Amino acid sequence: MTAAPDRQVAEKLGAEQLAAILAHFERAGFARHEPKLLQPAGVFLDRSGEDFRGHLYLTTDASGAELCLRPEYTIPVCRDYLASAQAGQAAAFAYGGSIFRAPAHGDAGDGEFLQAGVESFGREDREAADAEILGAALDAARAAGAADLSVRMGDAGMVGAFLDGLDLPPVWRRRVETGHARGLPLAEIFAPPRRNGSEKAGVLAALTRADPADARQLVEDLLAIAGITPVGGRSAAEIAERFLDQATLSEGVGVSAEKRALADAFFRIEGAPDNASAALRRLAEDAGLDLGAALDRFDTRTSFLAARGLDLDSMVFSASFARHLDYYSGFVFEARRTGADEPVIGGGRYDRLLRTLGATADIPAVGAAIWIDRLQTAASGVAA
Repeated sequence: MTAAPDRQVAEKLGAEQLAAILAHFERAGFARHEPKLLQPAGVFLDRSGEDFRGHLYLTTDASGAELCLRPEYTIPVCRDYLASAQAGQAAAFAYGGSIFRAPAHGDAGDGEFLQAGVESFGREDREAADAEILGAALDAARAAGAADLSVRMGDAGMVGAFLDGLDLPPVWRRRVETGHARGLPLAEIFAPPRRNGSEKAGVLAALTRADPADARQLVEDLLAIAGITPVGGRSAAEIAERFLDQATLSEGVGVSAEKRALADAFFRIEGAPDNASAALRRLAEDAGLDLGAALDRFDTRTSFLAARGLDLDSMVFSASFARHLDYYSGFVFEARRTGADEPVIGGGRYDRLLRTLGATADIPAVGAAIWIDRLQTAASGVAA
């Protein structure tokens, strides 16, 4: 009998917290912007895959185009920015309202969530913008009643610089980057894929012992002799390249024990930002890796965070930390209450995303989102 009153209390509190957050963002200089509720479904499916379709509330317009209720804010805000007169220029936006994601089968919930956040575009002083976004999100959450949120951060750009120095074969580079973004343990990332049949295993093993150009030509010749035509739009050369990738993964070619040990040491680095920076510099020096530029950016960002009055000793940088979206290109972070399964705040830098949405070049961009329903359980005086 108390469910309805409890829901009404939660909705009233959520509206009050949303208003407090948006007021804080406005005072901090972020212009309010609210994208349309209906968005083209393809823009989300292209980036999250068809598996994400089950989480979308879908419909079609009169022309048959597939639309969905917005499942998040970042991409809709990016699209509106690119369509505006400010495209390519510095601009900062705040948003707040409902997003819609259908619960997974068997999960509870009605699929509507309150979310607020900020997005910053076009600023070349990236480290200062990173610090501003994290600081603004934390301040806004506190303004809405949340206290004692712990911050965990990572850096996709640092990971990229490290992998550049590790000099892995392209297929292994992609595998490590993808696995890291998904939060997979390193042992699983480096585990060779299962071979499917002894005949295929023999072919793959033979390919790894051949010169790459000769191996590619061999596969193309075999396809031509067998009369196999391209499948799914793939050319014979692309099919051959896929075979060579499988061979490289199966045999572990290009990934020595030393490189695996170095990767393990890198991804184990964790601690307060200053301590983590020192550990990364030691590792780079010992291994002869050029991480100087990435580490200088790291330290510059840390200085901007300190200048905002943030307690760096309470924050944790982890080289293995990632947010599970593939468009992040640099600084990433989450803030959550102790013991919580889900973050209250999440965000990061995504300089490459806007080009995929129609920009003619990469545009510096960083943002953060605050989940209002999670904020409620992190607010002072609110029961979890």
